Amino acid sequence: MDSTPRRKSGLNLPSGMNETSLRLETLSSSSSFRAVTCVSSPRAISSLSSPSKTSSCSDRFIPCRSSSRLHTFGLVEKGSPVKEGGNEAYARLLKSELFGSDFGSFSSPAGGQGGLSSPNKNMLRFKTDHSGPNSPFSPSILGHDSGISSESSTPPKPPRKVPKTPHKVLDAPSLQDDFYLNLVDWSSQNVLAVGLGTCVYLWTASNSKVTRLCDLGPNDSVCSVQWTREGSYISVGTHLGQVQVWDGTQCKRVRTMGGHQTRTGVLAWNSRTLASGSRDRHILQHDLRISSDYVSKLVGHKSEVCGLKWSHDDRELASGGNDNQHSQLPILKLTEHTAAVKAIAWSPHQSGLLASGGGTADRCIRFWNTTNGHQLNHVDTGSQVCNLAWSKNVNELVSTHGYSQNQIMVWKYPSLSKVATLVGHSLRVLYLAMSPDGQTIVTGAGDETLRFWNVFPSMKTQTPVKDTGLWSLGRTQIR
Repeated sequence: MDSTPRRKSGLNLPSGMNETSLRLETLSSSSSFRAVTCVSSPRAISSLSSPSKTSSCSDRFIPCRSSSRLHTFGLVEKGSPVKEGGNEAYARLLKSELFGSDFGSFSSPAGGQGGLSSPNKNMLRFKTDHSGPNSPFSPSILGHDSGISSESSTPPKPPRKVPKTPHKVLDAPSLQDDFYLNLVDWSSQNVLAVGLGTCVYLWTASNSKVTRLCDLGPNDSVCSVQWTREGSYISVGTHLGQVQVWDGTQCKRVRTMGGHQTRTGVLAWNSRTLASGSRDRHILQHDLRISSDYVSKLVGHKSEVCGLKWSHDDRELASGGNDNQHSQLPILKLTEHTAAVKAIAWSPHQSGLLASGGGTADRCIRFWNTTNGHQLNHVDTGSQVCNLAWSKNVNELVSTHGYSQNQIMVWKYPSLSKVATLVGHSLRVLYLAMSPDGQTIVTGAGDETLRFWNVFPSMKTQTPVKDTGLWSLGRTQIR
């Protein structure tokens, strides 16, 4: 029996733990030390209250700082200056013990003096690698480093908003529901002409004044109206095949010309002559300076001619008919449409660009290069295309539709993305005209209404029209 008394330990240890669980390992290379402690498992933690359960000891996990890439997080940038007269060896030793033996390789004390690197504002923030090539998205390209303020970068422009409801509605009794007629036109002098039954009425937009231009009598009816480009004279096509020319200011008939065997459903003026299309499948060219009824006849369609438009330079005449084609006679024939072609419009922004729309069996808007006859693009609208009109203010166009949705659609060109879809008419939107400022369109349908819509923006150099009669709300009659 060993009589040597055991020296009492000054440590208060939990039950199940003895002094051998703690060790101090002394490093021979220096006076540094490494603490090794005992971490109890969950079972050992409960042993404090349950002496019957045993605990296990293991080393506390200390990460290796040499593999932590502290320089990437900006934790090592500048050493803190050491106070004058400080123990430089002690500072190096303390830094080595606190941050690891490899920590010193990442820092270079300023002025050759050692010091502790204290955390700074770059804590937990990745540094920008300036050694590699600049990314196109790096702050040096998009931020203040390039001298360009972030405020100068403008956000994407939101899509233009188009009012969904008409700002004015006119009652138009006896407005016919006939796909092959053209009964509405808006002059450059801001006067709207509408053919209602046997009469033509003029509606002045500036004061909402309504004037009856003519009455063809019980044996005839109006099939088409078209203003000259100057807006002083208006031509009227009749059911009997006549073409009449009226002075819109004095309401006097200037000329009556024959030549068609049946109704004249479409008219088109250029700078000098008037073209008329008829159910007799012919296109006649009229010159008011010549006494004869017409100066030339264009033959090529096999059914009724229902679309006619001159190009803006007066060099080409595009015609559309119920023979599912449109053409510029006699140089080009385009036959991709599979239904009647009434909707025809020349682009004011690009020479030789023609848009055409097909009827119920086709439903497509097609875009053509009339120089070579190639189809540039097309879009299926889902409905009968009744009319087309290009905006002169922006590179957009508007289309009106019949079966089956009776809608009005605004398109961007050349992307053909829809800007707006407008509804309001209960029957086919057969008639379309545009105001002289290019901002407002008027649509007519067999529901005997004319509706005014603001669809296009104004030109930058042009002030908005302030005609109180045009912008006044409410519903009135045109006769």
